Amino acid sequence: MKDLTRYRNIGIFAHVDAGKTTTTERILKLTGKIHKIGEVHEGAATTDFMEQEQERGITIQSAATSCFWKDYQLNIIDTPGHVDFTIEVYRSLKVLDGGIGVFCGSGGVEPQSETNWRYANDSKVARIIYINKLDRTGADFYRVVKQVESVLAAKPLVMVLPIGVEDQFTGMVDLLTRKAWIWDDSSDPLNYQIKEVPADMVDQVESYREALIELAVEHDDDVMEQYLEGNEPDIDTLKRCIRKGTRDLAFFPTYCGSSFKNKGVQLVLDAVVDYLPDPTEVKPQPEVDLEGHETGEFAIVDPSRPLRALAFKIMDDRFGALTFTRLYSGTLSKGDTVLNTATGKTERIGRLVEMHANSREEIDSAQAGDIVAIVGMKNVQTGHTLCDPKKPATLEPMVFPEPVISVSVKPKKKGGDEKMGMALSKMVQEDPSFHVETDEESGETILKGMGELHLDIKVDILKRTHGVEVEVGKPQVAYRESITKRLEDSYTHKKQSGGSGQYGKIDYVVEPGEAGTGFVFESKVTGGNVPREYWPAVQKGFETSVDRGPLAGFPCVDLKITLTDGAYHPVDSSAMAFEIAARAAYRQSLPKAGPQLLEPIMKVDVFTPDSHMGDVIGDLNRRRGMIKSQDTNPMGARIKADVPLSEMFGYIGDLRTMTSGRGQFSMEFSHYAPCPATWQKR
Repeated sequence: MKDLTRYRNIGIFAHVDAGKTTTTERILKLTGKIHKIGEVHEGAATTDFMEQEQERGITIQSAATSCFWKDYQLNIIDTPGHVDFTIEVYRSLKVLDGGIGVFCGSGGVEPQSETNWRYANDSKVARIIYINKLDRTGADFYRVVKQVESVLAAKPLVMVLPIGVEDQFTGMVDLLTRKAWIWDDSSDPLNYQIKEVPADMVDQVESYREALIELAVEHDDDVMEQYLEGNEPDIDTLKRCIRKGTRDLAFFPTYCGSSFKNKGVQLVLDAVVDYLPDPTEVKPQPEVDLEGHETGEFAIVDPSRPLRALAFKIMDDRFGALTFTRLYSGTLSKGDTVLNTATGKTERIGRLVEMHANSREEIDSAQAGDIVAIVGMKNVQTGHTLCDPKKPATLEPMVFPEPVISVSVKPKKKGGDEKMGMALSKMVQEDPSFHVETDEESGETILKGMGELHLDIKVDILKRTHGVEVEVGKPQVAYRESITKRLEDSYTHKKQSGGSGQYGKIDYVVEPGEAGTGFVFESKVTGGNVPREYWPAVQKGFETSVDRGPLAGFPCVDLKITLTDGAYHPVDSSAMAFEIAARAAYRQSLPKAGPQLLEPIMKVDVFTPDSHMGDVIGDLNRRRGMIKSQDTNPMGARIKADVPLSEMFGYIGDLRTMTSGRGQFSMEFSHYAPCPATWQKR
């Protein structure tokens, strides 16, 4: 049996370009997993193994790897920073016990950092903060610490202070030990010396150390009492208090460094071991029944209990489908039969592997706390639970956002439809935020995703990985429809054609629902005018109709329909008759209920040099944007706005032109809002 207290399942997450992948490379080098460091900007990073990642210098899919530090096993997932791939961050955080939030020393808390931090809060993941790139021009450790407090509403527990800034950055002072770690300029992470605190920093170190101790001792009443009596706790006691506060999400130990220059990563690794929880210390996953209601049971991390595992990522490679799985309880061995509660089918485990980016090591078994990949699973998708067939249970499933943008594709070569279809079905399995549909009217294949870059990468993968060249149509926005008026109406479906006929009469109210409720059906029929057994048929009739709205055929949302009365015939009425009545009633009433078109509104975050701020704001206003906030800092200005997605196509090119190539932006879906009346007529 493995000692689970020596396990750390951690993820590294941050805004695009804050240095996550570079930090992962340094961790792998320091832990002896790799011998030559690969650089992201050279396209040689270990965990960026897709061609698209190496070319663009960004991480697209999360990569898993294992390594050892001071006899502790670290299972690390390096996640993407780009907003179009947040789904990767979300599902990785779901299965991790701890995280390292990386922030850029000059960029600070950037838009994607906020989204990822929010996901980590939702998943209740303990984190340490690493402020990277302190060697860069404009880097300011203290400013980023303040931003963490103000923007993320989090409490950073400063554990180190930087020595020097920008090109003078040489190392840091460890506040607990009062020792300075100083690296030379050889760029070898092992070329450092531990010295006394620089004389000009002694007072600052003492004041920050006092603040650290005061925060830490709050998590142990006995230690607090001793401290108030004037007895300073020893370092081991302090570490125990910090570990408890970190686990309880009361604060986040904060470190700094420069991963690219190999300074500071050892202290971060020590913090992972010292402060982040092991699998047994994390709140156990709740088990749910098939309807999604909690049963009151939990998947407790214990190898002797029944198997509970969550498939959190599917990846297709040259050896077949890989299912990345986190084991919460029990053990899993080659040859075992497991039950997939989502499909109700059992599957046999053929091969188990431990991943190191895209290479692997075969293993015979895994136990609670492990993250492994299973080779060749047939019907497993992201979010499915694998469990002991004799003692079935489901873990809380994952919820994925709906795509907001679509493009049509068709193969360039004749007869390429089948090959494209097979490739797309594999890609849909790998990425739950990527949808594929066939337009019934035109017969076109429609790809739906989270943004332009997301779909761009998918088309690239089709071409390179699967050898399918496609012609891509213009991007289309995923509009929705809703209604604005309350309407009482009635519909009778009557049909005689010899023998028994069809009859169903319904009286109903159509009204706008609460925002975000989708479709709601309620029956207030009393006295049996519409027998209870026909209510589900009426509901089904309306429910299957809402996919096509009355204005332009987009799905209709935030709609409430109440069945108030009706009539039935003892011989001619049937469930089918009432379902047909409901469908016809939908077509009859919706056009009279003030239908309106809704468009997706994006939360846009733009960074621009000060001198171009007026141009950028003017341009966002022209795009029907609503400016939410403007902040300026020494690096430039940051503008937050809500802008309709339809106005944002090709924005990156316009922004670069306006800002001489220095502007950056990110956007994510916020909500649906009514289109202006002039727009609806287009």
